[in-house]
Amino acid sequence: MNSLVMRLRQTGSLLLLLMMMVLLDLTNYVWMLPAPSRVSMESVDMRHTLKWRPLQSHCNSTVLYSVRFQGEFELMFLNGSWVDAPDCQQIRHTHCDLTFDLGSDSDYNLQVRAQCGSLLSPWTRLSRPFNRRDTVLSMPEMTVTAVGDALQVSFKKLPLTATINVTVWKRGDELQADVYMMPAEQTPLHVAALQEGAEYCVRAQTVLDTQLHSSSTDTHCVSITGPDASWKQTTTVTVTVIVMAGLLLAVFWSIIHCCPDFCQTYFHKEPLPLSLRPDWDIQILMNVQEAELCEQIHVVPEHLEDQSTELNMMDFVE
Repeated sequence: MNSLVMRLRQTGSLLLLLMMMVLLDLTNYVWMLPAPSRVSMESVDMRHTLKWRPLQSHCNSTVLYSVRFQGEFELMFLNGSWVDAPDCQQIRHTHCDLTFDLGSDSDYNLQVRAQCGSLLSPWTRLSRPFNRRDTVLSMPEMTVTAVGDALQVSFKKLPLTATINVTVWKRGDELQADVYMMPAEQTPLHVAALQEGAEYCVRAQTVLDTQLHSSSTDTHCVSITGPDASWKQTTTVTVTVIVMAGLLLAVFWSIIHCCPDFCQTYFHKEPLPLSLRPDWDIQILMNVQEAELCEQIHVVPEHLEDQSTELNMMDFVE
């Protein structure tokens, strides 16, 4: 009887312990952050960026994200361990540049999780392993210039591990085109010893491991000016500058050393307008009605005037 009671007590203790563990797990699950969603990989021109949707759960502090990866080496030789992406630990933005972390052509598993304070979300794994050979190659940006009797073909923003196929042909003779293959780090391409005066066309595309090709660029055609074109252009500019300088010098010398008679013949001195003269002679014009009428008046002294009056009186008596 006592043994039965002991067994029941032990069984009850075990059940209680199991219930407490279950409740603890449920509590942790209720307070755990939701895992990031919509995890995807964007890879263009060998630049690999992992992206995910921002966490929708409420967080009193800033939500931080961490990323890790697992390649074939970690999976086969390191017991399936994971490697933390060094530049993507507890970051605020919802993307991670893994270009330099995914350095081989093997398959990689990728995971991301969120953190809010001391709370951590479960890891969300990319739906399928990523291989950098799945990158999308964009059309290269090409510039073609003629340098003497050669062509110079340059590119911008090329994938470091890619190869550029450049096709060059003389206009109207595309069947006899030459194809140049060069690594991306060896640009620009020089194509020398071309026919002077002819027009050559160029087209290019990016190739990765001979399996993945980008779309071809538009055809660019330029005329070959010849090896002496740069020398002729420089000489023309130099001669033009010298001639213009000589003409200006001759004009200034002729003005400075000009004879007075010769200068007066070709350089007439115009009189200053009235408004600019220092001694102004202002005349006010008046109408005929407003003009002052003036008459000449003879002034006779007083003693002569008396004599004239007496003579007039004597003449009157007579």
